[in-house]
Amino acid sequence: MRLLLVVFVCSCVMSAKAQTSLPLMPMPTSVQMGNGQLIIDSSFSVALTGPPDVRLQNAAQRFADHLRQRTGMPLLSVKVKDGMPGTLVVNIDHASKGIQELGEDESYSLEVTASGATLNAPNNLGAMHGLQTFLQLVQTSSTGFAVPVTHIQDAPRFPWRGLMIDVGRHFMPIEVIKRNLDGMEAVKLNVFHWHLSDDQGFRAESQKCPKLQEMGSDGLYYTQAEIRDVIAYAHDRGIRVVPEFDMPGHATSWFVGYPELASGTGPYQIQRKWGVFDPAMNPAEENTYKFLDKFIGEMAALFPDQYFHIGGDEVNGKEWNANTKIQAFMRVHGLKSNADLQAYFNSRIEPIVNKHGKTMEGWDEILRPELPKSIVIQSWRGQESLAGAAKQDYRGLLSSGYYLDLMYPASQHYAVDPLSGSAANLSAEEKHRILGGEACEWSEYASPENIDSRIWPRTAAIAERLWSAQDVTDVNSMYVRMNIVSHELEDLGLTHNSYYEPMLRRIAGSDDIEALRVLADVVEPVKEYAREEPAVTPATSLDPLNRLVDAAHPESDKAREFATMVDAYLAGKADADIKTKMRQWLIAWRDNDAKLQTQISGSFLLKEDATLSHSLSDVGVAGLQAIGYIESGERGSNDWASQWSATLTDGAKPSAQLLLMVVAPVQKLVNAAGIQTSPAH
Repeated sequence: MRLLLVVFVCSCVMSAKAQTSLPLMPMPTSVQMGNGQLIIDSSFSVALTGPPDVRLQNAAQRFADHLRQRTGMPLLSVKVKDGMPGTLVVNIDHASKGIQELGEDESYSLEVTASGATLNAPNNLGAMHGLQTFLQLVQTSSTGFAVPVTHIQDAPRFPWRGLMIDVGRHFMPIEVIKRNLDGMEAVKLNVFHWHLSDDQGFRAESQKCPKLQEMGSDGLYYTQAEIRDVIAYAHDRGIRVVPEFDMPGHATSWFVGYPELASGTGPYQIQRKWGVFDPAMNPAEENTYKFLDKFIGEMAALFPDQYFHIGGDEVNGKEWNANTKIQAFMRVHGLKSNADLQAYFNSRIEPIVNKHGKTMEGWDEILRPELPKSIVIQSWRGQESLAGAAKQDYRGLLSSGYYLDLMYPASQHYAVDPLSGSAANLSAEEKHRILGGEACEWSEYASPENIDSRIWPRTAAIAERLWSAQDVTDVNSMYVRMNIVSHELEDLGLTHNSYYEPMLRRIAGSDDIEALRVLADVVEPVKEYAREEPAVTPATSLDPLNRLVDAAHPESDKAREFATMVDAYLAGKADADIKTKMRQWLIAWRDNDAKLQTQISGSFLLKEDATLSHSLSDVGVAGLQAIGYIESGERGSNDWASQWSATLTDGAKPSAQLLLMVVAPVQKLVNAAGIQTSPAH
């Protein structure tokens, strides 16, 4: 059977241009450039050959929509026909499995000539990846749109490339989940890890245990129909959905409706704060396992994927220690520690998961030799525990280094490799047990409004690390390509950029956000878990996420660009344009505080940012004075340099849970203009 998807677009041409690099992310395994280009005009069409495949047809329809969006040219019609040629011919050898499996072939080859293109893949998974690559190849010039002549051979380095979204702490509506699945498809991620329960909420409907969502969710949960819809949506994009229901800890929301599951006396209520809490399931009570058998059986039928995540992390054992029956149970069974007790719990849960046709997955705390080698260990503690699991014949995946909520820059995530550190010394067989990794977005400080900005575009860098060759490590290239991908993700409806100005308008209490944006563009939220440390009143799940720290991007592009310009300037490699831009930015920062003061006094949301605004003004003054000394050939006095270094050191300290990211490069300018001092951090 031969199917055709015809895409008609307005006629236009693109001048020939030799391509030395391509805006592809993840970077394919092999790229060979040719001469010329394939024009995208009104005759462009896509033909699907091979066995009929509904998922590939749907992918081709999305391809047509995205091509229209990418080019901005209207589609006159979209038709599927038999037996017609195409500009882009997509051929698959066979259909993929009805329920997507770990390790299916995702390879493809793409051959683009001046007269047409051919995309070959063993199945629809590879073909869908190839269509995304083709979309990234579409380029604009002064004369139109075209794809450069090229030959690509591509396959992922790891079979498990995931994104975890925590909806337990802050609930995320279906539309948020779906648009992030679209983003995952664009960068070739293939596992959506859905963290569905935690102390702050139970988010999945159970018809057999209805008090889980009725009493443990504040009414914010997904119905089973909605869950099936998300699973189908993900499947259509080549993405597996792995559910996580945390047990035996992080389970307070379970106990609100079913306190008999808990080890303590209760009463229990949904947790509003963040952290590790005492409540935990009772491993000594047989009814606990009967309940979980019923629940896991129901969820196993709902989620078709082979893998079922039980959590298993951060059990502090306090309720177990205080329960005399549990302590007696431990003595009878020879369990000498809480770790032994949790291992016993896991050894009871694994057969239940297995009985319902699933493979158990959990965080690295579950690793014990009592468990069968079939389970999967997800490491949040690093390559050492990942390597340790592999040495014991367990399969694993890495999340340490990929925690998006820690607000690390993309470059830091990009430098983390599942096979680096302790894992680098594994044997070939042991390395094969490392399946890949997952980016993780824990949602303590994420809302439906800002979560996309916490996930994207940094996740694209992690996606490349998990797909591309290990030696693809050029950070500058990564940032250039990630910036292009970021705009392409916007076309898909992701809001990681568009959320910004509405939040700033709310904070300013005005449509005039020019001065606030100058400040916001050069700050970042504090890193790791520092947001908890300076809080006078601990944050809760009921607090609105409407402050500047919630609006600020995890990584300031402007600060990174300024730091690069300063380095070039001090190395004598800055041209006139760089010098002009540096001075313009410093002047803008110097003068911005005066402009922002009126809004600061008029908005309760802005008042906490007054110190940051003053510090930015100081940065501008210090930088301009330093450049003045450097360009005059003079040096600032010891007092001048020492005073500014002290001021900049203060400016580098967290304020309103934000970091002013242009302090360190200005300190470099001060160092070069005066005495040598320690850079601000």
